Amino acid sequence: MVQPETKSQLWINPGMASYHFDQSKNYNSGNWGAGLEYRFNTVASVTAGRFYNSDRAYSNYAGIYYQPIAIGPIKIGAVFGGFNGYPATNNGGWFAAALPALSWEGEWVGANVFIIPTIGDRVHGAISLQLKLKVWE
Repeated sequence: MVQPETKSQLWINPGMASYHFDQSKNYNSGNWGAGLEYRFNTVASVTAGRFYNSDRAYSNYAGIYYQPIAIGPIKIGAVFGGFNGYPATNNGGWFAAALPALSWEGEWVGANVFIIPTIGDRVHGAISLQLKLKVWE
């Protein structure tokens, strides 16, 4: 278990790269954009941003990470929040999501890995990698 302690770090990211489970659908795997993550605790951070999604439309997101478990330097938990911009889900409107998330944070660089489940033809299952850079501590 990770011991909760106050932190104050700002990370930026350029979106993410995704590997979709269904390769036959020609989904966009370069989900590039811009995002921020503010780590206010060793087990929690808030995030927001915008990216070009798997359906080739722009999405916005906002959420909170909760990662109370660690195996070595890898934090394990989930990110809870909301997304928009997916045409088959709420006609592109906002929807809630909870995604399993793994994080590694070095001195200045880090990475988040998300596991996105397939939900019918509304959510396209994938594993996504998001690289990040610490810009303030």
